[in-house]
Amino acid sequence: MNDRYPIPAGQAQIELVILKSRFIANAQYTPTVEGAKAFIAEVSQTYPNASHHVYAFAVGYGASVTHGMSDAGEPSGTAGRPALAVVKGSGLGDVTVVISRYFGGAKLGTGGLVKAYTEAAQLVLAELPRTEKVEKQTTTLTVPYNLYERVKRLLEQYEAEIDQEDFAAQVTLKLTVPRPNLKPLAADLAELSSGQIQLER
Repeated sequence: MNDRYPIPAGQAQIELVILKSRFIANAQYTPTVEGAKAFIAEVSQTYPNASHHVYAFAVGYGASVTHGMSDAGEPSGTAGRPALAVVKGSGLGDVTVVISRYFGGAKLGTGGLVKAYTEAAQLVLAELPRTEKVEKQTTTLTVPYNLYERVKRLLEQYEAEIDQEDFAAQVTLKLTVPRPNLKPLAADLAELSSGQIQLER
């Protein structure tokens, strides 16, 4: 399981004209396969007169990634596969690229198509703003009042968000913590409180 991976921080669009054929490439963040399919459908509706809507997507990342692609009526292997190769090579997760082609009258040939779809996918992914997806986990923490302020400072260091605070005999905190930070945070809390404070999963 990858705790952190790069994802699109929005969407991008580019246009490419090769031998009078127009290629309009759109790319967007799609965290689910349903989301990817919805985006493909949306782009297809935006350009209803395009002759092809070639797509490639990667949902998830690393070992747990789902890939999808379609040549959308282009000769087999000339469109979806090169676009997917670019998506895989980009290092991004949760991304869908849709390339809509308006045929310009001149045939590009299989080599020309591979080159055109590869270039369109590369250009749109280069335009795409990126951010990092961090897997988070919720946990609960019970803190004695005398350590409360010090614990809060520690939580800030580890980017833990406090979702809820209950003040009773002790303070109970509900937290959302970036998964990579859980272990070091637990170790520091135990050290701070001589083992009194435990993170509950």
